[in-house]
Amino acid sequence: MEKTPPKKIYTVSEITRKIKSLVEEPCREIWISGEVTDFKNQSGKHFYFSLKDEQKNKIRAIIFNAASRKIPFELKDGLELVCRGDIDVYGPGGYYSILIDFCEPKGIGALQLAFEQLKKKLLAEGLFSSERKKRIPFLPKKIGVVTSSTGAAVRDIINVLTRRFPNVEILLKPVKVQGEGSAAEIAEGISTLNERDDIDVMIVGRGGGSIEDLWAFNEEVVARAIAASRIPVISAVGHEIDTTISDMVADVRAATPSAAAEIAIPVKAELIAMLEEKKRQLSFALRQSLERRTQELAKLAQRIPDLRRRFPDMLRATDSLRRSMLIAVERLMERRLQSVAKLASNLDHLSPLAVLGKGYSVVESSDGRIVRSAGSLKCGDSLKIRFVDGFANTRVEKVGR
Repeated sequence: MEKTPPKKIYTVSEITRKIKSLVEEPCREIWISGEVTDFKNQSGKHFYFSLKDEQKNKIRAIIFNAASRKIPFELKDGLELVCRGDIDVYGPGGYYSILIDFCEPKGIGALQLAFEQLKKKLLAEGLFSSERKKRIPFLPKKIGVVTSSTGAAVRDIINVLTRRFPNVEILLKPVKVQGEGSAAEIAEGISTLNERDDIDVMIVGRGGGSIEDLWAFNEEVVARAIAASRIPVISAVGHEIDTTISDMVADVRAATPSAAAEIAIPVKAELIAMLEEKKRQLSFALRQSLERRTQELAKLAQRIPDLRRRFPDMLRATDSLRRSMLIAVERLMERRLQSVAKLASNLDHLSPLAVLGKGYSVVESSDGRIVRSAGSLKCGDSLKIRFVDGFANTRVEKVGR
């Protein structure tokens, strides 16, 4: 009987290693498309999700922190992606997945999607609302500028500002305006100028470029720094056809950096000319008003009668009034004197002296009290008898009825 050759029995690890060798090396930097599902964000660093196609087949996908930080848009379920990565076989889990190092939305650029997502988010928060926009001061004393110190934009801004108003103060806060870290620098520059109390208006921007060059001004950190600014902000990013999130959040959007400088401050020579014209108009108006008032006064003077002609009549009227008043006063005094005489006569009748004058007398006891009854006396009491012209002292010798 023929012997059967011994079978090769593999361990799970050996099978896993074989599969890895067969799958991983040929599947480096492959491109794959699919719909995001089961998306999970691990502490804002690593992204775990699956990609599925129309036949409902799935493959696990992982984007580690180093790659996830470079994705400008928000990943979420239902988003169609085109991704690049390496196939990885994970032995302990018994599954394979794709480790993604680059991805973009299918049918739309990654930056455009990020732009639309942030625009929608900030719009919902009211950061584009006209009610929160601050007015640009008419004549600022000092203007802050947040831009690159070496680009054409800063030269254009300074040239226009100094040409329009030669003695305006300008404070430049130099920052990176493109590349890694530029958005954070721009936001910090805006916050730094807000710590001062001598800046009246701020220009934030840069010259033209591609969407990638301008992208720092589409970052959320810059948009929120502008929205939080106490100082009014004029956004001046790129050319007229370029529109960024910063433009939407800013208090005023300028088409170019030069246009921002024109918005920030008026032309000094034009202001002086305008003031001279206003002075001339005011002087002319005052002269006209004075002439009109003089003519009105002349007309009024013609309507007022000559007081000198009326003076004799006024004297006669005054004399007549004086005589009438004297007569009235005399009559009043006479009536008052008659009233006083009558009152005096009435008082005379009521006076005790008038009664005594008729022959009556008043008897007073030794303590000055008036004696009204004989019953209150007894023999030996001392009395005073008062007459109209004097008094006499006496003593009671007998009391009778």
